[in-house]
Amino acid sequence: MAKSKLRDLPDLSAQAHAGTTFHLKVTPKAPRDRVVVEDGQIRVFVTAPPDSGKANHAVQVILAKCLGVAPSTLSLKQGQTSRSKVFVYAPQDPVSRIW
Repeated sequence: MAKSKLRDLPDLSAQAHAGTTFHLKVTPKAPRDRVVVEDGQIRVFVTAPPDSGKANHAVQVILAKCLGVAPSTLSLKQGQTSRSKVFVYAPQDPVSRIW
């Protein structure tokens, strides 16, 4: 299965601050992957099905792309099985990493 090409994603990098929460409305099994921001609400459409966390992972990757951060810095805090989801941006402190 080929990766979908992500085009025309909104630039949300100005919102990428440690501890920021993102409230999303998600639509799984959409015709194509895309992100729409209307009146401050972020809507994410993913082609992945909502089983075994596939859609959640797809949303995490797409949101990270919009924010210009690594997907591992985003964690799903609410909405594992809901269309309304809350992701938190928590970058790892480079000083606290164990080398």
